[in-house]
Amino acid sequence: MRLLNLLSANGSENLFLPAHGRGNALPKKIKQLLKLKPGIWDLPELFEIGGPLISEGAIAESQKSAAYEVGVDRCWYGVNGATGLLQSSLLALARPGQAVLMPRNIHKSCIQACLFGGLVPLLFDVPYLTDRGHASVFDRKWLKRVFKKAKELEDDIAAVVLVNPTYQGYSGDMESLIQEIHSHSLPVLVDEAHGAYLISQIRPDLPKSAISFGADLVVHSLHKSAPGLVQSAVLWSQGNKVDPFKIERSIELLQTSSPSSLLLASCESSIKQLIESNGLKKLKSRIEESELLKDFLVNKEVPLLENSDPLRIILHTSKFGLSGIEVDKRFIKKRIIGELAEPGTLTFCLGFSSHKKLGKRFVRTWNEILTSCGQQKPCFFKRPPFSIVSKPYKPCSYAWGSDFEKVNLKDAIGRISVEMVCPYPPGIPLLIPGEILDEARVDWLIEQKSFWPEQISDFVRVIS
Repeated sequence: MRLLNLLSANGSENLFLPAHGRGNALPKKIKQLLKLKPGIWDLPELFEIGGPLISEGAIAESQKSAAYEVGVDRCWYGVNGATGLLQSSLLALARPGQAVLMPRNIHKSCIQACLFGGLVPLLFDVPYLTDRGHASVFDRKWLKRVFKKAKELEDDIAAVVLVNPTYQGYSGDMESLIQEIHSHSLPVLVDEAHGAYLISQIRPDLPKSAISFGADLVVHSLHKSAPGLVQSAVLWSQGNKVDPFKIERSIELLQTSSPSSLLLASCESSIKQLIESNGLKKLKSRIEESELLKDFLVNKEVPLLENSDPLRIILHTSKFGLSGIEVDKRFIKKRIIGELAEPGTLTFCLGFSSHKKLGKRFVRTWNEILTSCGQQKPCFFKRPPFSIVSKPYKPCSYAWGSDFEKVNLKDAIGRISVEMVCPYPPGIPLLIPGEILDEARVDWLIEQKSFWPEQISDFVRVIS
């Protein structure tokens, strides 16, 4: 009963995902559906309904309509979150033994796809912001360096993955990056899980979706950056670099054969909310309200970091020597619940709900925290000791399936990991199966453990 009690509890300022704000911003038709007789919407793949991989029925028609409205060739709804569609995309892009070039701030789901697909994750480093401990965006010049080194390490690169925007809302110049990748005759998959609303193109000063710049595959999480229910997602496809048959075969391999009709309806309604006039009007209002809130907080000397996402607030706790993880606990006591607590920051997701009364309450809580903790020296974070491009010492799948032993981190130098070390959220691996633990990596992981005491263990599992 504890779970049921937690699910029904309310009264807090909900600044976390899903973006519908505990139902406040759900599309009108989904709200109406949920008010009907309980479970009446829980239907199988009846002939009239169909499913994401069935060529006839309401779902097929909905997917065709959504693809047309967004301006791509195909789309598939997902009920296993962005995770399932990212993994399906990777399996469609590469054969076992081929390499996929991907950034170090990739989500763990992509490494998992490499594990069971027999793919080689060719990981490239990204710029790092030492004042807050965040991976940053990179430009075309950086990517050119990456390609030069990658081709020295691996001669069979099948595709490239990009992440944009990041969890915290940083966004890069996707047009030039996609152009660079296509100049190497490679397809690009963009993990745009946190940028679904960018398809709205609601204002010219906001970033555009990678779809606009010709990305071959783009995955959106419809609960992270659209008003969808948890686990709803969509995969968009355009151009001729990726065979739709391979995509559907991979989705069938990884997605349930009994997809939730409620989640599929949520996919349809949340996408409509991003492209139809009523939804666009609401989105514009939320963005304007969020920008006013940010301006108010900055004027009250709350330390916010700039990003490209008006619907996310990054509180820069390390500027005052405070851990975002500890600050988060204090905000929660005041019933202001954020989304992503990290050692140097606390990120709040405003989502699609209104938060008109948040400003003064936020300022009061932050000032109380500063008074209680006292202002300390700014904290800086050591750059990860990653090479510009690297690949696992042993294949991920080999390491994952190997016999292992559990050793203390400080005794792991020279050993090969069989596991991912991955604070969650944000779900970005610090170590992946098959990587060798040299002295620099071990020292850095030990330092990271001091920042993430409850997320990183004293021990690591390595090949026996």
